[in-house]
Amino acid sequence: MVTTSTRAADTTADARSAHEGDGGGQPTRASSSSDGVGPSRGRRRPAAWWGLTPFALWVLAFLIVPCLLALGTGFVDGDGAPTLDNLAALGDPLIVRAFASSAAVSAVTAVAGAVVGAVVCWGLTSLRPDGAVRSAIDAASSVLAQFGGVMLAFAFIATIGIQGVVTRLLIDVAGVDLYADGVWFYQVPGLLLPYLYFQVPLMVITFMPAVSGLRPQWSEAVATLGGTRWQHLVRVVVPVLAPAFVGSLLLLFANAFSSYATAAALISQGAQIVPLQIRAALISETVLGRENVAGALALGMVVVMAVLMTGYSLLQRRTERWQR
Repeated sequence: MVTTSTRAADTTADARSAHEGDGGGQPTRASSSSDGVGPSRGRRRPAAWWGLTPFALWVLAFLIVPCLLALGTGFVDGDGAPTLDNLAALGDPLIVRAFASSAAVSAVTAVAGAVVGAVVCWGLTSLRPDGAVRSAIDAASSVLAQFGGVMLAFAFIATIGIQGVVTRLLIDVAGVDLYADGVWFYQVPGLLLPYLYFQVPLMVITFMPAVSGLRPQWSEAVATLGGTRWQHLVRVVVPVLAPAFVGSLLLLFANAFSSYATAAALISQGAQIVPLQIRAALISETVLGRENVAGALALGMVVVMAVLMTGYSLLQRRTERWQR
């Protein structure tokens, strides 16, 4: 018995040493290479990047180059000489009030739109994803989120304008005059309702994937551990959805902050928000050389948008951790 075991051990050792001497480790590497696990991981396919060429050219021609040209005008004077005098306009009280008005409108509509949109998303979770109602709401949100500009301004003027249908109906039926204290609709407060019109659908589009990603197993686990629905909401749902909610809130703020067409159609007098200040700087007929101040204003807007989009990107990464 001992002799047989000893011979078997010697035979195994000889075979192992012979295998190592002949480069026995190489077949293992070769097999891994043939399976596409080893060197193929580091391989890149340059040809696959050519598919992005049209999109890259489009972004370069219609986004990057115009943005650089707009920002560059803020650093030159009327004769094209380099200067930093245009940046001093950012400290002008009128410009500061315009940024404050833009921030106020954006904050109010973003918070209100985010809350209403989140409630709509939560209600949609009780509907079948492939049902008619859910599909209709998704389609309507996609359309209404892009509905703005002159068409939206005209719709609200015809509805709650000075001679709008709802305005006249309230006066004739209930004796309520929306403009008893002044015509607020054609000033900054008048932008709140039109902006909410596209802010709520945008929130539904951006926040619904996160709400749909909530797994029923989480509520079952809470119930199994003796938790209540309130504890599931507070300790599971809210912490999980908080990054997505704040990220969508930042996106809504950026959307309202950069909106121009609706405000331009409603506010014909004065430049009470930043986009209208840029328009006034470009078409000014009273102050020569003021068109270069538009570049400085654009720089201020780009800085604000860059901060918002950076925060949105970081929150989206955090949200995607549990959606995988």
